[in-house]
Amino acid sequence: MTDQPAPRPRARDLGVPFDGEPGRWNAITDVPGLEVGFATIVADEPVVARTGVTAILPRGRAAAGAPCAAGIAVLNGNGELTGRSWIEEAGQFQTPIAITNSHAVGAAHRGIDRWLAEHDPVTAAQWMLPVVGETWDGYLNSINADTVMPEHAIEALDAAARGPIAEGNVGGGTGMNCYGFKGGTGTASRVVRSGERSWTVGVLLQANFGSRKELRVAGRTLGRESHAPNPMETTDWFEHDLAGAAGDGRGDAAASRAVPGAGSVIVIVATDAPLLPDQCRALARRVPLGLARTGTTGSHFSGDIFLAFSTANEGALASRMGRGEIAVEQLEHVAWGSIDPFYEAVVEATEEAVVNALVAARDTVGREGHVSYALPHDEVRAAFAD
Repeated sequence: MTDQPAPRPRARDLGVPFDGEPGRWNAITDVPGLEVGFATIVADEPVVARTGVTAILPRGRAAAGAPCAAGIAVLNGNGELTGRSWIEEAGQFQTPIAITNSHAVGAAHRGIDRWLAEHDPVTAAQWMLPVVGETWDGYLNSINADTVMPEHAIEALDAAARGPIAEGNVGGGTGMNCYGFKGGTGTASRVVRSGERSWTVGVLLQANFGSRKELRVAGRTLGRESHAPNPMETTDWFEHDLAGAAGDGRGDAAASRAVPGAGSVIVIVATDAPLLPDQCRALARRVPLGLARTGTTGSHFSGDIFLAFSTANEGALASRMGRGEIAVEQLEHVAWGSIDPFYEAVVEATEEAVVNALVAARDTVGREGHVSYALPHDEVRAAFAD
């Protein structure tokens, strides 16, 4: 285990221009009450581990089992987000959220179950359908070694807090790669104003997608112009892995190469604006527009899954057994004809969160000596110097 890394420069610090008004911390934690925590696993023995867990408490630990209106959208389905069937059925969820690596979903799921049983036994006594998303970190991390345990999800939940968020090589983003650079965790937020009222839209994502040639930062083709090495796309590491797995050194390794752009991205959108479940789903559908601003075309080998939720209407949408009489609820919600500023906020915050993840990331050496190089800050500064 390691401590969280020291704060890194963010994209705006390097001169990258973005549209919209960010919140105080320019992070998903600008949404009132929302908390984020990390468990970061970096070890070289007994196996090389570069992984972890990111945890989100939508209403904070004091209301960990309270429901939130929610909706999901998928750009490409080569991935996993647990709890999706219930969200699509009921338009809500009422557990924490975790993001980890592809082969640790079960461990994170079990960790949330255990944590809720301790912190919200009333919820745990009925049923729990934790929301756990994943992206694949097997280039840097020994992904089949079961280094993520339920205790790491508990650690991330226990560490959840308000305020600024670490980005890049932290939590579930520790071993991730994006656009052929080191990727990981990124976040951003936008304030939506109307008269004297305001609401916040926050995004947190785990960036592990895109090929080097695709990357654009505020319209600049920094990916194809970068001088940073790109061993993920230019070496035969994947063929070597397949040959080793085949045992005889042959298998189908000769015909198999890692596909540039393979990977995934999990994006969590949160807001304190009052939204219906279908409106949350509409916000989630706007996430790909923000991703596309950074260049991705959506690889077949990428799991691009997006969850949007609202923390408004506290106490509504609960699903509990044994109430007897039929209950009737009322929900406040943004009028459909007024929703466009929230779409805009999602697109802007998603774009910035991706670039923040790239800027915060650090060069990383992982298993078998695999190296992932961060987006060079001097290249970013030079691109926006005028």
